[in-house]
Amino acid sequence: MSADRIILASSSPRRKQILEWADVPFEIVTKEIDEYFDPALDTRSAAADVARRKARAVLSDTGNEALIIAADTVVVLNGRVIGKPKNKAEAVETLTALQGNTHDVITGVALVRGAEEIVFSEVTEVTFHSLTGEQISYYIDRYRPFDKAGAYAIQEWIGVVGIQKINGDFYNVMGLPVSRILQEIHKLQYKSADG
Repeated sequence: MSADRIILASSSPRRKQILEWADVPFEIVTKEIDEYFDPALDTRSAAADVARRKARAVLSDTGNEALIIAADTVVVLNGRVIGKPKNKAEAVETLTALQGNTHDVITGVALVRGAEEIVFSEVTEVTFHSLTGEQISYYIDRYRPFDKAGAYAIQEWIGVVGIQKINGDFYNVMGLPVSRILQEIHKLQYKSADG
């Protein structure tokens, strides 16, 4: 698909799987950064800022010829960012708050190659059915969603049973708005070929 060396700056198995589904040749290189949210930025801009910092950190180790893809996904309910649950009690609290409501899943994305960068955020609205306490406990006990923003993964059991509707990119909820990313990569390649 590309002459570029493409690097996914993420250890997320879901992001890896999405790029594989898109038949994008890539390798994975990650570097730990402080994923703090800049309080001066709105949530969409803050998620994009984290993605940019992830990409730049990896770029510094891999050289300017690679195209780095980095992302940061957050769940927002009523203006409040909901992170990854630390334990079952937090996961129950989060899923109880989400059930019967609509929330936003925001993924900030950075595509960086040398001095060039394209940075954006994609937003998908997700509405949950009302869920029982038993359903919430079953999901947490079986799937242990402690590494997931919002305490759930849409591609798992809870997405099949619990989600009433989504408005936007399904893969964005999984952590990578791949269709938009492929469009932006094409723009970068076209720009390189043009000049």
